[in-house]
Amino acid sequence: MPFGFFKKKKQEEQEPALHYDPTNIRVQDLRIGFVLDYELKTWEVKEHFVYDWGDNYFTDTFLLHSGKDQLFLSVDDEDGELYLVVSQKLRVSLLTPPIAETVRQTGKPPLTLQYEGVEYYREEENYGYFRNVTKNRHEDSCEMVEWVYLDKSGKNTLSIEQYDEEEFEASKGFYIEEFEISNILPTGNPTQML
Repeated sequence: MPFGFFKKKKQEEQEPALHYDPTNIRVQDLRIGFVLDYELKTWEVKEHFVYDWGDNYFTDTFLLHSGKDQLFLSVDDEDGELYLVVSQKLRVSLLTPPIAETVRQTGKPPLTLQYEGVEYYREEENYGYFRNVTKNRHEDSCEMVEWVYLDKSGKNTLSIEQYDEEEFEASKGFYIEEFEISNILPTGNPTQML
């Protein structure tokens, strides 16, 4: 892969202010400071990341905290169909075969990966821009590529993200349904929620 690909993209358009129905707040309405219930715990949204895949297609990912526990919730609204993934970061070095070495040699990670005795199969390759909007909604985005793997059940995911020639991140997760998240409430400073 030619690595002129990894560069910054400036945010040119201002994002619209958040509008939601306070009587029907949905997972797509999440912003920093919101709280929600999931798996018998209350979680607070601490950080917000946006993946821009082009053609007005975005994925929002939120870092959630509940006491000492944390997880990521990815919200992908694709043509009215909602996909939610709960995940946790993992060390790339724990994946077999070695990712960085395979990408250096072939330009892509392997078709199959193993983690904790489970085999995952590469399903998607996505090029886009990543931006952390936690502190500055208008910070520059950086280019990245994401490879998504699924296990045989199709419910468990493993994803690898590459940000430059040597920077890789990985996460393991699973799909959930919208009804598994409840009691979404905005809290804190309303200006943080715009």
